[in-house]
Amino acid sequence: MTQTQKTPLGRKIGRFLFLVLIHMLLSLPFKVMIMIPGFTDIRPVTCLQPIFGLFFGQTGALAFAVGNLISDVLSDSLQWSCIAGFIANYLYVVMVYKLWHMIRKKAFSLRDSHDFLAYIVIILISAVVLTVMISFGVYAVQPEVDLVTLIGTIFCNNTIFPIILGAPIMIIMQEEFHLLDLWTRRKKEESADEDSPAEK
Repeated sequence: MTQTQKTPLGRKIGRFLFLVLIHMLLSLPFKVMIMIPGFTDIRPVTCLQPIFGLFFGQTGALAFAVGNLISDVLSDSLQWSCIAGFIANYLYVVMVYKLWHMIRKKAFSLRDSHDFLAYIVIILISAVVLTVMISFGVYAVQPEVDLVTLIGTIFCNNTIFPIILGAPIMIIMQEEFHLLDLWTRRKKEESADEDSPAEK
């Protein structure tokens, strides 16, 4: 019994570290594309946010937030506002997963126009929440910051890349590699548990 409890935890830690590594590999090369020094840059890595949320849930959310923080440290752009960034990035990833199942109430898919429209709405809602949190965090630390540029850059980063890059990547993940989203995996596990004898 002890072994069966440790194995999922080890797998979860391994998955977390793998996701952080993926984040680092995609984020660091673009750190030179700075919009506001020390605060914001062009971030194609945000395409991973919906992927991490819909396919990995809380583990993916924590991995993205930690990866973002490490990226800020390594690029010498760590500020007190990074606390707001950490929380906002974590919530964004969680919100994508939660909102999908509140709105669509089914496994993730972008096969039809209704699903894709719902996905866009979810990305926009999540991006607004993240933009407000980070913008206020940055403004509290640096009131002289160009707030319009900051808000515009953050919002565009967290809408454009998740839609134009994130959506095609997830379609390929599901259609070509047959990877299951988190909701589907959990349903399969629940079904398997119901079919097996109950253990006390």
